[in-house]
Amino acid sequence: MSATTSDVNRFLAAKPRLEAIAYRLLGSASEAEDAVQETYLRWQDADTGRIEVPEAWLTKVLTNICLNQLTSARARRETYVGQWLPEPLVAGDPMLGPADTAEQRESVSFAMLVLLERLSPDERAVYVLREAFGYPHKEIAEILDVSEAASQQILHRARKHVAQGRARREIGEAEARRVVEEFLAAATSGRTEPLVALLTRDAVAVGDGGGKVPARAKAFEGVKAVATFLRGLFTPGAGKRAVAGGSPELYATTANGDPAVVAVVDGRVIGVMCLEITEDGIAAVRSQVNPDKLERVTERWAAVDHGEPLVRDVY
Repeated sequence: MSATTSDVNRFLAAKPRLEAIAYRLLGSASEAEDAVQETYLRWQDADTGRIEVPEAWLTKVLTNICLNQLTSARARRETYVGQWLPEPLVAGDPMLGPADTAEQRESVSFAMLVLLERLSPDERAVYVLREAFGYPHKEIAEILDVSEAASQQILHRARKHVAQGRARREIGEAEARRVVEEFLAAATSGRTEPLVALLTRDAVAVGDGGGKVPARAKAFEGVKAVATFLRGLFTPGAGKRAVAGGSPELYATTANGDPAVVAVVDGRVIGVMCLEITEDGIAAVRSQVNPDKLERVTERWAAVDHGEPLVRDVY
């Protein structure tokens, strides 16, 4: 069946919410876009005149598409080269979705998206739909074809799995910029001591190069190891310039709600470094440098004037 103008408009009205759900479920903007497109194709083929609540129908179709993708993604990530991290979204990206509550903001943070990888597909779906979008268990049960009691039990299990390590502190844009400024001043100082002062004792540093950009296969753990790694990372060198394709300019922004450093070479984003902030300092430094996961960021970055970089010619 071909979609009418009314059908298209109803889908377009739901699309931002669908994209936000899919991104939280998959941790990938490109995969989320594919899932939403597949949902639209099924909407086109459906007898929409018999669908009483289009939003519920679309959400159910999208969620089940994502559940299938999550199952296959688990197999792919077992052979993924190095550490896997989500695809970052910088401030203003509509795929970040609603940010009215602390739960909604937390659900899209890098730290939470990493924690969600611990969950089974069903647990992840229930957690996202309930915690980030406020769906009642009755609707979640209908989406997943389970009972309300089962939905509640799945959420209980999911909350237990993601409870560990949830000490992230929310900060505003001005404070986020200050954090990035202090971090870059310490990282480019050539000394480890300023970095040690900013990091927590159990800090970790993780990088995702996807086998396409050099990144350590194991995380750096502990304040001294992380500080030493960061000092070396920001130390100029011809080899680093060659890998980066030039000497990056470094900007301050937020990505997935956290303070972030964006490295740009000739208008192309080559890395996004997200800083997880706790009451004790920077607890995690997560760097996405896989070029396949930076296409959306580069596209959106080029569309907005970000002013002068904090650091020029870092290498």
